[in-house]
Amino acid sequence: MSALTPKGPYWVTVRQHRRVLWAVPAFVAAALAVTVALRMGAGDSYSEPSPVPLPDRGYDLLRLFLQSAGGALVFLPSLVGAFVAGPMTARELESGTWRLALSQSTTARAWLGAKVAVAAGVSVLGSAALVGVYRLGWGRAFGTYQLHWADRGPYQAGGPVLIAYCLLGVAAGVLVGQLVRRTLAAMAVTGLLVGLVMLALGALRWSLLPVQTVVTSLPSGSKFEGLPGSALLMDFGLVTATGGRLPADACFERTGSLYDCPADMDVTGRYVEFHPVSHYWPTQLLETSLVLALSAGLLYAAFRLVRTRRQG
Repeated sequence: MSALTPKGPYWVTVRQHRRVLWAVPAFVAAALAVTVALRMGAGDSYSEPSPVPLPDRGYDLLRLFLQSAGGALVFLPSLVGAFVAGPMTARELESGTWRLALSQSTTARAWLGAKVAVAAGVSVLGSAALVGVYRLGWGRAFGTYQLHWADRGPYQAGGPVLIAYCLLGVAAGVLVGQLVRRTLAAMAVTGLLVGLVMLALGALRWSLLPVQTVVTSLPSGSKFEGLPGSALLMDFGLVTATGGRLPADACFERTGSLYDCPADMDVTGRYVEFHPVSHYWPTQLLETSLVLALSAGLLYAAFRLVRTRRQG
């Protein structure tokens, strides 16, 4: 048992932030209890008979909970980064208490390493547990409105990319905390930085893998013929005989009909570009790799900075 007890700067870090560390498993346990209860009740229907099928109250509650939870978990990496930057790093630099740690036969790298190890360990375990809890509930409502596999929220909350972004929050937090050295300012800067990175990578997410294209001939009864029901639609329009592409409403502007195209336009069919559901895990792994690489770079810069300042 003593082998599992943290020692030195690790024990100090755990002791300093024990309340937050205990709050993480408590929060995961509460989320699990609520998810299990809602999932078990999702099959309950209205007790009063009705000739018209009525919504399932339990199912609606589960969907509402998953939508809210997915949206909240998007902000988890920024919250992790803000805590690491402020209370864990900048506050000690601002108050000067980190010098006390260095006077106890502890190096600056060991001091920072303890912060990173404790924060990263708790972030990985906590976020992985939350991903598991979310997928437990998501499996019951998968593919419904605002719970599509590619929607913002369910995408981050249901895969390893959330864990990677939490590690990014840790890396950004220890770096910004050293640079800013003011608790509230460091928290604000780190939260904003992590959020901007998530927005930027989110904008590039569906460019990591090539889209699949389906071309159908005219006339077609649907603009999305050939599109799988679970797919993520990226683009659609008209195809000419030379392989060129036109907007989907090009014929409508000329004839008032989506399916009646003038001969001079030389339209031969329609195209649909999409990502199939099979692209979910490859995209998750590619984005996770990019985020982990960025996190490693920020950590390297953080350790270089603490060593340079200590030598100076």
